[in-house]
Amino acid sequence: MLNNNDLLQLKLKNITVEQVQEQLNRFVTGFPYLEIQASASVGNGIVKLTENEQNNYIAAWDKYLISDMRVAKFVPASGAASRMFKDLFSFLSASYDVPTSAFEKNFFEHITMFAFYDVLDKKCVENEGKNIEMLVQEGNYKAVVENLLEAKGLNYGALAKGLLLFHKYPNLNKVQNLVKVALETNRTAFGEHLAEGAMYATGWDNVVRLHFTVSPEHQPLFEELAAKRIPYYEQHFGVRYDLSFSVQQPRTDTVAVDLANAPFRDVKGKLVFRPGGHGALIRNLNALDADVVFIKNIDNVVPDSFKQPTVHYKKVLAGLLVTVQKQIFDYVRLIDSGDYTHQQIEEIIHFVHDTLCIRHPEMKYYEDAELAIYLRRKLMRPLRVCGMVRNAGEPGGGPFLAKGQDGSIQPQILESTQIDMNNETAKKAFESSSHFNPVDLVCGLKDAYGKKYNLPDFVDQNTGFISQKSKDGRELKALELPGLWNGSMSDWNTIFVEVPAETFNPVKTVNDLLRKEHQNLS
Repeated sequence: MLNNNDLLQLKLKNITVEQVQEQLNRFVTGFPYLEIQASASVGNGIVKLTENEQNNYIAAWDKYLISDMRVAKFVPASGAASRMFKDLFSFLSASYDVPTSAFEKNFFEHITMFAFYDVLDKKCVENEGKNIEMLVQEGNYKAVVENLLEAKGLNYGALAKGLLLFHKYPNLNKVQNLVKVALETNRTAFGEHLAEGAMYATGWDNVVRLHFTVSPEHQPLFEELAAKRIPYYEQHFGVRYDLSFSVQQPRTDTVAVDLANAPFRDVKGKLVFRPGGHGALIRNLNALDADVVFIKNIDNVVPDSFKQPTVHYKKVLAGLLVTVQKQIFDYVRLIDSGDYTHQQIEEIIHFVHDTLCIRHPEMKYYEDAELAIYLRRKLMRPLRVCGMVRNAGEPGGGPFLAKGQDGSIQPQILESTQIDMNNETAKKAFESSSHFNPVDLVCGLKDAYGKKYNLPDFVDQNTGFISQKSKDGRELKALELPGLWNGSMSDWNTIFVEVPAETFNPVKTVNDLLRKEHQNLS
């Protein structure tokens, strides 16, 4: 099935024949659905913290930050923002020339409210000899959109979301002592993450460590933007930044197949590979040297005037993590000492059941020695605390209690593709879910002895999924690796915490930037 040219192609991508064969087999066998016990809810898998508990956890996090532990922020920022402008691309190809749909009308009626308005206006003058107002008065709306999306203008249709101007800062130019490089007063999504990091992830050495995963073609642009803007942020927040980037590794790409499950080849006869999805980034996360890592999507940011709830709950989640982590470390060391009592084993069982929400029906039959082995195995895993928002119809995965490979029930973040909708129990659990996953994670990546976990060891390879795409006008099937916060973290210890909806403000379309949460009018 594979020829010599294929083998050379695999070698260049650092992919083995065995990996390709395993992927080809997956197209035939598919992926099993996870067995769901219930959707997680407050009191059953989701913790709702009192104000006093929140304050205690914030204090715990502030104390942790002045220790010599390494804290980092990990932001998946790969890919172009083309989907964000899908409606405007459709407008360019439409037979009509004036805004017709509600989306188009909303965009042009409020165009001055976008943070990119001034730079777009300048591009229109450069390329069309007229500003936006004049072009609109003439009915030349498409020229405005062309200058926004295409290479002759701002090229926003091909840039990464992190590079786009998201928020206006009308009063920023009034701040005293701005350094000379702070020429632009408005902020990109990338800039908002720099600001956020300074507010809750500044380490004991006054360093804010941020890591962005980017596409190779965008990395130079991120580095150029960082060089221009970091001096301002360092002066503004009184911190230093340790910034790093990585790209999705080519060896995590997956082979595509045709509808008969044979390897899909391009017009030149070469195997077609596709990026394995954000689950491939578990290797990027694994390469990060940090004790605690915040994970948040690139587009879920707000201006400083709306950041207080975000910063508050980030500290709450982090404080909860380090508090629980300390207890885990104490229990692991106790088990390893061998000097434990039956009462202490019972205490650990209650902790695993009540705090980590892990239930195993067979545990009641174990002797203390067997229990110690089992409990240690459950405790010696990466830990994550995940913020969960009340379900308001947003797309995406959610929190569930699902059966693991060893038969235990534990918290899992699942996508709809992992749930058997033909199973009435599973379907009912999915439809009755009260919360969804906004990708708001704080992770502990080291064990009780300060050794880094090897994160790929904790991936459930049975949690990928198959999607249908097209290339060169032909249908193909693509293989998605287990997602970063679901299958790739399947064997982690997980705590779900309810957080308010105001901490979740994603930008899926350009018009989302018109929502009040993205308008910095103070």
